[in-house]
Amino acid sequence: MIGPMADDELVTRAKQGDEAAWRALYADHAGRLIAWLGLRPTGDTSMSPEDVASEAWYVAASKIGGFHGSSEEFAGWLFGIARRVAATAKRTAERRSTTPQECDDLTTVLDPTEDHALALERLAWVRSVLAPLSARERDAIGLVDVLGVDARIAAEVLGISGVALRVARHRGLRRLDRQALVLPLRLVNQPPDAAPQY
Repeated sequence: MIGPMADDELVTRAKQGDEAAWRALYADHAGRLIAWLGLRPTGDTSMSPEDVASEAWYVAASKIGGFHGSSEEFAGWLFGIARRVAATAKRTAERRSTTPQECDDLTTVLDPTEDHALALERLAWVRSVLAPLSARERDAIGLVDVLGVDARIAAEVLGISGVALRVARHRGLRRLDRQALVLPLRLVNQPPDAAPQY
């Protein structure tokens, strides 16, 4: 029988309540988490990707004692928490049966700088490209190809096997190819040689 995996130094420090370790984990994973959540429909327009991410970080902080692994595996664990928080938000919205309205003027919410406009435009483009795909295909491509998450961790995040992730990703990419859409869809800055591993 194999025991729990040993924690790396950053996770060990985070478990001890080291604020610098939590800041490092946040810096490593927060941007990708929010970008991924922005690609996923929550079903509740009153709960933004930032709200889901915030709740996921809160749950992670309260349950870190039960986590064992490296800071890279922490990302998979955190993304899985966020997926469950988003699913709960969707179920809550369906039970509530309300239709909150989106903010019409984003300039009242965001600082109207060129960077925000470009990021919003790019996110809207990625959403529109991935929209015709099934939820599983969209999630697989969103995690692996858009955000550059390792395929093994992406499968863990989605609660599916590595084979199921590869199949969903392959089908989605084939659909996109048939539509003659331009890839890659990367949202995050990654070195050009950082290809996803299968």
